[in-house]
Amino acid sequence: MKYNEYIYGYINYLWEKSRLSKRKFAINHNIEESTLRDIIKGGNYQISLPTIYKICESRDIKISDFFIEVEAWSKSVKR
Repeated sequence: MKYNEYIYGYINYLWEKSRLSKRKFAINHNIEESTLRDIIKGGNYQISLPTIYKICESRDIKISDFFIEVEAWSKSVKR
């Protein structure tokens, strides 16, 4: 699995865990709803660093902590 797929998977996990609509989750994380849909869909979408930064800013975490969380999450879902 590519690393960006882990990022998308982790963001999808955060969205599912939040139990919010895509629209509300996107608003709470300062991103466009269409961006969230693209992330959840995966495929060829390339998430930008500013988008990741907005998500981190809304969660009040450092960007380095975000990547640590992604890595820890990815290890928990590896088969």
